[in-house]
Amino acid sequence: MSKSILTNRKAYRDYEVLESFECGIELKGSEVKSLRAGSVNLNDSFARIEKLEVFLYNAHISHYTQASYLNVETDRVRKLLLHKRQIERIAGKLAQKRLTLVPLKMYFNDRGFVKIDLGLCRGKKLYDKRDSIKRRETDLELRRAIKNRNS
Repeated sequence: MSKSILTNRKAYRDYEVLESFECGIELKGSEVKSLRAGSVNLNDSFARIEKLEVFLYNAHISHYTQASYLNVETDRVRKLLLHKRQIERIAGKLAQKRLTLVPLKMYFNDRGFVKIDLGLCRGKKLYDKRDSIKRRETDLELRRAIKNRNS
């Protein structure tokens, strides 16, 4: 059973998720301790493919206070771990369409490793955002009406 660290709600609001991939992340020891404490921020972070390697940018993992001199830079570029075929497939999709790679969720898997759900996303236009808000509100109203009718 996986333990969720963080969900990037801003990504779900600003992007339409077409496909998601589970990938590992290369971290230092003090960063893992910070993640266990829950001090991470994925807002405005994205991933980029460079020379058949995937890197995560703008992910802020705060310093772990007990690590003292062993702490690393908070906003450093971190390597994401995917299979070569997956990277080639993602690179092909990124090249042909106007898509971006956005981290959606960060969690510890059953074995205790940090994993990231990386989403292949298309940016939403303003009218798409309004439409999804309207749809969410109507669903909420329907659920309330059904609940009130049943009680």
